[in-house]
Amino acid sequence: MLTREQLLASSDDQYMNRAQLDFFRSLLLQEKAAIEESVALAHADLAVQESAADPADRASQEEARVTLLRTRERETNLLHKIEATLLRIDEGEFGFCSATGEPIGLERLLARPTTTLSFEAQTRKENRERQYA
Repeated sequence: MLTREQLLASSDDQYMNRAQLDFFRSLLLQEKAAIEESVALAHADLAVQESAADPADRASQEEARVTLLRTRERETNLLHKIEATLLRIDEGEFGFCSATGEPIGLERLLARPTTTLSFEAQTRKENRERQYA
């Protein structure tokens, strides 16, 4: 298994070879396991509902519950993205921009393994969104 340093030291002609794909698959599976554990803990926290007598305490509990639900929703969305990324690895599409077909780049993939757009394509997309928003 490659280390992060070995991955970044790879030459361009080795882009998305088997070792690199295995590295990213392992990275995504670790992230998926951590999120699934977090979701399980959130389920347990949500199952325990205590009602405080003081209205201020109840408001604090409700705010904590809403924050937990938002976090759980973001984690669930990330789980879907991880599953889609694992599928792209299996299909041989991982690491290449879905808009241009160009390599996304190892540094960008290390920062955000679920990305489907290169930096340039993402920038263009965000500029269009700002322009038409």
